[in-house]
Amino acid sequence: MKIIYHCFGGSHSSVTAAAIHLGLLPTNRLPSFRELMALPHFDKTPGEVYGVIRFMGRTAEGDEVYTLGKKNLGSRLDQVFMGLAELLGVKDQVVVVNTMHHVNVLMMAGGFLSRRLGLVSLGRPILVWGTRLAFPQLVQAVETVKNEMMRGEKE
Repeated sequence: MKIIYHCFGGSHSSVTAAAIHLGLLPTNRLPSFRELMALPHFDKTPGEVYGVIRFMGRTAEGDEVYTLGKKNLGSRLDQVFMGLAELLGVKDQVVVVNTMHHVNVLMMAGGFLSRRLGLVSLGRPILVWGTRLAFPQLVQAVETVKNEMMRGEKE
């Protein structure tokens, strides 16, 4: 399977969800500032990689996990990806997950300050605070994806 987590910038909620999926973050507690900052691409995505699907890692089961910053492509991106997967005959091998539903105002403000305005020392603490607040919902979203994948394998 190929799992693509996507969000606006591709450096916060999608990276966090991908890291949860890969077991890079604990699911039984909130990650620390240091744990989040140690993740590949977390709050480090340069603007020129919007629209680029980036490999985050492979699960123990062999599934490939990716992230994507979609900017203003909106919620229809899932339909585009799944339509393309269907055309290529791999629809049953692709899972596309929009993590924007779990982004809160602190993540948006912190990400804007850090990534867009370059005010990293101001934005990053706000961003991490927001990410930690959203973390339980991101864990649940990843668990839902994993459960759906397991159900699909049984059919």
